[in-house]
Amino acid sequence: MKRKHSLVLVPLLGLSMALTACGSDDSGDTGSGSDNSGSGEAQGKIGVILPDTESSVRWESADRPALEAAFKEAGVDYEIQNAEGDAEKMTTIADSMIGNGVTVLAIVNLDSESGAAIQEKAKSQGVATIDYDRLTLGGSAEYYVSFDNTKVGELQGQGLADCLGDKDANIVYLNGSPTDNNATLFAEGAHSVLDEMSNYKVVGEQAVPDWDNEQAATIFQQLYTAADGKVDGVLAANDGLGGAAISILEGAGQAGKVPVTGQDATVEGLQNVLAGTQCMTVYKSATQEAGALADVAIALAKGEKADATGTTVDSSDDSEVPSILLTPQAITKDNVGDVIDDGGQKAEDVCAGKFADLCSEAGIS
Repeated sequence: MKRKHSLVLVPLLGLSMALTACGSDDSGDTGSGSDNSGSGEAQGKIGVILPDTESSVRWESADRPALEAAFKEAGVDYEIQNAEGDAEKMTTIADSMIGNGVTVLAIVNLDSESGAAIQEKAKSQGVATIDYDRLTLGGSAEYYVSFDNTKVGELQGQGLADCLGDKDANIVYLNGSPTDNNATLFAEGAHSVLDEMSNYKVVGEQAVPDWDNEQAATIFQQLYTAADGKVDGVLAANDGLGGAAISILEGAGQAGKVPVTGQDATVEGLQNVLAGTQCMTVYKSATQEAGALADVAIALAKGEKADATGTTVDSSDDSEVPSILLTPQAITKDNVGDVIDDGGQKAEDVCAGKFADLCSEAGIS
């Protein structure tokens, strides 16, 4: 489904909340901050449900600590849980959070149908809802906080084109989960760039259910075989899918010869970029996104309106959702250090073992 925007971008800098380095709770799931010394004090409780631990490591390694830091800085009660890829579990968690008194509930839906049902129940209980990272089609969220996901796809498409150059090339698309509206936007953005280039031919394209990396490897192997190995570039929707494609290319002796894209700037993704087996990735600052979510959630907890920068059209019913969309950044071997400088990853993680010399060559210490 196609989503339209109007005035949706905000710069990476300038969010109203400055985030501190994150600590950790004893459980990592719930917490409460000290009294907020700001102009108003949130009286409610904020609940956040993350989607899984398999589609990307970002949810637990980046988003959770960034959200915890933001909520602690603001001095609000909060609860963060992970649905572990199970829509029924997400519904159960939502019911529990509502029962435990959350007044604001933010979800990263696993699919729009179950997400919309959660939001409708929350609304009936007087709980305000926010779509985090993924828009729930047909939902009732009061706000949507994410990155410009069409732009993510455009960066991936342009990144692959930059790596392939002007030569004739066969391309395979390894798209994200068909139940994730973001995956649709990533693919649309990439196609909008690559389809304009007549020297490129799509020789295979398939979505990967639930962003499952193991399935991605199987799917790519099938697409690669169907193309008789004549694949010159891979538009992979995130680093996990990119890594799956690289594993198959390694077996065929083509890793590093066939450009592969990615997203999320994970440790593995950045290491693959440094090693030359991955062409590029897209960095979406978890600190920026968590900060934007915290600003919206805290405003709602105080009974105030949040500062949206535009609207996003829900393609299922043409309704407009007040939105804050942030700007993603393309990452290649030349600017991997930007992710580390921004705190997106730690140098000691990316530069571990055999990657130490590659980091040194890239000016990362």
